[in-house]
Amino acid sequence: LVKMQYPQEALADSAQGIVQVSFIVEKDGTPKEFEVLDEHHPALEAEAVRVLQQMPKWKPATQKGVKVRVEYVVPVKFTLPNQ
Repeated sequence: LVKMQYPQEALADSAQGIVQVSFIVEKDGTPKEFEVLDEHHPALEAEAVRVLQQMPKWKPATQKGVKVRVEYVVPVKFTLPNQ
């Protein structure tokens, strides 16, 4: 299990928000092609992608009984401590 850590640079800049990350789940269930969809503090973006890249394989999607690639978007929320 990967634990998200609030980046020190983002804390110093009082940066917070929701980072939207897009990725593809391949036919074998492997998550790949991570992309940040909106601009935030670079340290928050990097941490969101780092954590999502550590996900285990997913159950592949199927369409009419055939495994297919699927794009997902996951929001990763960063809130400053004591906020």
